[in-house]
Amino acid sequence: MLYQTDQAGVSLIIPCKNEGQNVRMTLDSLFAAAPVNRVEYIVVDDGSIDGCCNFIQGSNKYSGVKLVSSAGLGVSRARNMGAAIARGEYLIFCDAHITVPADWPDSLVKTFRLDGVDAVSPAIGSLDNPDATGYGQTWNERLQVAWLPPPPGMKTAPVPLLPGGCVAVRRDVFRQVGGFDPGFIAWGHEDVEFSLRLWLFGYSLFVAPQVKILHLFRKKHPYPVKMDHFLYNMLRLAYSHFNGERIKKVMGFIEEAGNAKRINQRVLKGGAMKQRLDCFARRKHDDDWYMGKFGVPF
Repeated sequence: MLYQTDQAGVSLIIPCKNEGQNVRMTLDSLFAAAPVNRVEYIVVDDGSIDGCCNFIQGSNKYSGVKLVSSAGLGVSRARNMGAAIARGEYLIFCDAHITVPADWPDSLVKTFRLDGVDAVSPAIGSLDNPDATGYGQTWNERLQVAWLPPPPGMKTAPVPLLPGGCVAVRRDVFRQVGGFDPGFIAWGHEDVEFSLRLWLFGYSLFVAPQVKILHLFRKKHPYPVKMDHFLYNMLRLAYSHFNGERIKKVMGFIEEAGNAKRINQRVLKGGAMKQRLDCFARRKHDDDWYMGKFGVPF
């Protein structure tokens, strides 16, 4: 058994905003797989206006859930807020619109017993079409995320990127790399930046294909997401980790949206160059190594 009743070995951190009934669906599925006395559940309500977390308060069933509130921090900082109060040796960050199979935390956390595993994600299928399943992610030539096919033999395998829908990481590793980038705003690229930073800092990421969860993929967010925010995060990622040529490529993508100068100024004012210096000083590999290792055509 991986969990203790007096001190959770695993902390599940679930940020949410205007999720409607999805939070209840997710918690009920998680509870069925791992009771609250075996896992620490933390829900971060990041400024919801639809009352999606109200059911947690005053309920005996959900009394073991730690509910914390924030005022629109964005995904990265909401996750960090949950991690700051987590007690578990392993942190699992989940979206608030997933379902999971029985005993999935045991199976996922067992992956950490393998040599060199610092972070891991399960296979992720679509809640609407479970046969559509991805096994970790990579980037294409335009820095767009692409899902990977099953690894050979359906065995645990290294992957370039872990999807934010469900990612587990050792707590000490999470703290050593500084968590999710607190300089990111709203939503977008926080999971891929975290994955890239882990690899560049000398850690290793894997997919555990034998564990599969289901995720609700939506056509739009239940809260406003501006393209400027998405592009801001992309450019901050580039300044943090890429060489000059790759930064120019990213700037070219942003110029297609017509907002490049304004976004670039805002990113630089947001401390991107300091972040770049900090990351470059700490990393053990550069972006050329990463792109070559995984055959990323960018």
